[in-house]
Amino acid sequence: MKTLVVALGGNALLQRGEALTVENQYRNIDSAVPALARLAKHYRLAIVHGNGPQVGLLALQNLAYQESVAPYPLDVLVAESQGMIGYMLAQRLSTEADMPPVTTVMTRIAVAKDDPAFSTPEKFIGPVYAPEQQTQLEACHGWTMKRDGKHLRRVVPSPLPQQIMDINAIELLLQAGHVVICSGGGGVPVLESGAGAEAVIDKDLAAALLAERIQADGLVILTDADAVYQHWGTPQQRAIRQATPQELAPFAKADGAMGPKVAAVSGYVTRLGKPAWIGALSRIEETLAGQAGTCISLE
Repeated sequence: MKTLVVALGGNALLQRGEALTVENQYRNIDSAVPALARLAKHYRLAIVHGNGPQVGLLALQNLAYQESVAPYPLDVLVAESQGMIGYMLAQRLSTEADMPPVTTVMTRIAVAKDDPAFSTPEKFIGPVYAPEQQTQLEACHGWTMKRDGKHLRRVVPSPLPQQIMDINAIELLLQAGHVVICSGGGGVPVLESGAGAEAVIDKDLAAALLAERIQADGLVILTDADAVYQHWGTPQQRAIRQATPQELAPFAKADGAMGPKVAAVSGYVTRLGKPAWIGALSRIEETLAGQAGTCISLE
């Protein structure tokens, strides 16, 4: 049986602007679970998920606690969001008929202390705000804020993932036939010293590193967009169905949207020579069949 790594974008857990309630998250997870369950019948499946909205909410809840307790650092909040989302996904996946065992692995990922991302925050977390709130939010909380489309969001450092510290457990579970939920939210960022890092790792880069380390037969990045588009937002826009990493290189820019996803899959394809796909959750099977989404390969 082949091994597939699937990275779930934030839309699988929460629609933009939607209240981050348990009910809303479960409703969105319920829409993702049937397709994942079908994949689990044909692949050894490792699932990576995002956590941007969730870790941002946890940070806000920390700030709201007025007693003499300092807010928890981001590495601890990432661990909390891993447990929360991993539990919810496992709960729903486990109810599907004929599902293999589903296991969530708390995953630590090493990052370099001198990564330039620590001085240039770019990773969006938390809810959206109105642009006119920027000065107030930055002054009140000490945050760095940037535009995310028409809205404003907090940004935090997002260093490159270097090593998956819990890779042996993940591999053992996959070999034993488990569906493994791991590297959630990009993994808990940990420095070489063992200390946690004040950062949130990009989940697509973490998924690509996981796919490379376990020698997966394919990597799927699921997102809001149903493919990578040429001339996006113009009358000439068209979906790119098949491309090499070299052909997609102009799209692999740090734009906070499609760029990191293209960079993640291109690196995996180049290093392993195996295919990757970018597409919509609702069309995952069509994407794997080449009828939707974008397939990235060396040929």
